Amino acid sequence: MSKISLKYSTWFAFLLFIAVVFPLSATENGVATLLGEEIPHGFDPKTGKRIIPNERCLTCHGDEKQQTDVRDDGSPVKIFVHRKEIEASVHGEQSCNSCHVTIERVPHRKAPAVIVGCIDCHKETWDEYKNDLDGKHDRLKVVNEQIDSFMQSVHAQPSKLDQSQTNATCYDCHDAHNVGELGSIQRAEKRLKNPEVCGRCHEKELVAYKTSDHGKAVLEKGDSESAVCSDCHTTHDISSPESDKAKRAITKNCGDCHEDAQRTYFDSYHGQVHRLGYTNTAKCHDCHGGHEVKGADDPTSEIHANNRLENCKVCHTEANENFLTFWPHGDADDRENYPGLWFFKIFMQILIFSVMAFFWVHVMLWLYREVMDRIQGKGFIEDMDKPDIVYFRRFPLVWRWIHGLFAVSTMTLILTGTTLLFSHTSWAKAVVVFLGGVEMEGIIHRTAAVIWLGIFIAHLLIAISNIWRKRDEFKWFGSTSMLPNMKDARDLRDMFKWFFGKGPRPEFSHWTYWQKFDYWAPFWGAAVIGTSGIMLFMPEKTALFLPGWMFNIATLVHAEEALLAAIFLNSVHFFNVHFRPERFPMSTTIFTGAIPFEEFRHDHSEEYERLVASGEINNYLVRRPSRRADLAASFITSVLIMAGLALLTLVLIGLATSPN
Repeated sequence: MSKISLKYSTWFAFLLFIAVVFPLSATENGVATLLGEEIPHGFDPKTGKRIIPNERCLTCHGDEKQQTDVRDDGSPVKIFVHRKEIEASVHGEQSCNSCHVTIERVPHRKAPAVIVGCIDCHKETWDEYKNDLDGKHDRLKVVNEQIDSFMQSVHAQPSKLDQSQTNATCYDCHDAHNVGELGSIQRAEKRLKNPEVCGRCHEKELVAYKTSDHGKAVLEKGDSESAVCSDCHTTHDISSPESDKAKRAITKNCGDCHEDAQRTYFDSYHGQVHRLGYTNTAKCHDCHGGHEVKGADDPTSEIHANNRLENCKVCHTEANENFLTFWPHGDADDRENYPGLWFFKIFMQILIFSVMAFFWVHVMLWLYREVMDRIQGKGFIEDMDKPDIVYFRRFPLVWRWIHGLFAVSTMTLILTGTTLLFSHTSWAKAVVVFLGGVEMEGIIHRTAAVIWLGIFIAHLLIAISNIWRKRDEFKWFGSTSMLPNMKDARDLRDMFKWFFGKGPRPEFSHWTYWQKFDYWAPFWGAAVIGTSGIMLFMPEKTALFLPGWMFNIATLVHAEEALLAAIFLNSVHFFNVHFRPERFPMSTTIFTGAIPFEEFRHDHSEEYERLVASGEINNYLVRRPSRRADLAASFITSVLIMAGLALLTLVLIGLATSPN
């Protein structure tokens, strides 16, 4: 090689070194640093990828005279982008190929595939800035939460027609080049465009929506407050309309605007089941329609008078004209529009408050007097450890079985019924899941109701039979009769005198006035709860001879009377029988059938004297129940007491947290 060639080769190598090495090692005047290595400006410092200035892109894509181009396959494509929209958007400082990651040079060698990945960029940016204290990037936190929701939605799932594509992407819904800040004006504009955006894919739904009251308000009148697609289906966590999740979300979202309608809906059986998390009963869109919601005056509306019966028949196949008088959103607090429903609610509330107020005062005064007597060394204290203690036979075997079955069925009814009444509570939802779902709960409730009514009728037949067999000696208002008499009124008066220390404790006969009240209360309960329950159990049959608004009244009184029974039995009745100091912690008489003789003589002194005078007392004296029988009775009584107190607690929680 000649000296000249060597010389030029040396200079060429030197220049090559200057051209390549120097730009990668300098730190100023057009050079940046990446991952500890210095790289030239014009490259993304995170990825090392070349950054193409937006001005270069807009040379072609910002040309208003050439807004379309032709793909290699001959199909047209819109390429125009408004320069001002990009600059005004939240991505205005980003380069075009920060999103269009497949673009590496301008001009393009060929038409590029449109690949835009929003998710990784937003997540990485948030990870970088989430610890900043200036709050400048707080919006990114919301965006990432929305991304998480989107990833669980039906839009993020693969398309059935093309598994390589998702059903929808971020830029299918968001204006890719005009993503702006959330302001009141822009929000209104976005809402007005929402139906058209969704309608690009959901064309049939858009056609139906345009005929609805919502659609006309939005698309024809420009009312941004009326419902759009995202109000009902949510913005990002969108599920298939056939899924329970979507049905629950849509019904909830209807109530965000129609609050009164939602409140009255949740007072109904349909709404209570729905609030428990199940969708097998009527929901808003089942009655009002989905995308074609219209007012009741519109002849094409599903809730128009001419169409409602067919609407009801979708679920109630044997529905008749009486169903049309049902009040779907009957409001018991609206005296003007629903006077009958309002009256029954007031009546039931007066009944509940008066009964409970009287007996709770009765309980508190009784507790006070027995405690004071105990302190003063008075009252009855039986030595239960005496092995030779004599017992008095109080209840025959049949009544003990009836009471046990009655107690179990009543508690089952309270548990399964109050889950509906207090469907807003977490405990109600947990109970329904434990029982196997709302349909299984309904089966259990109705089974317990049949048992309850069967026991009630059996008891009534036995009582009538006993009276008939002893008709010659039975006295309707005698000492062994359950019918209230004037002595009960005097005993009640004297009991209050004793409470206040103004007289002795009254002497009672075979039954006390509170025992008679406990006995006759189920008759009222059977009439009210039983009748209303049968009506609700067989609505189609009931509607053959009763108007539909009777279902509204039946639902109200059924719930209110059940509430009264649940509170009274598990508080007042428990105190009278188990918790007063003379009986605490429990009485097992109803399950052993026998009561200590001295206790009977103390509690029913007048009856004791009558039996002694007539010589019948020895006919009722029995041995002390066996240890096995006593333990079994104690166990059963303990379980029922604990179950009753648990039910009372759940009911009180439901009342204290009632959303209404």
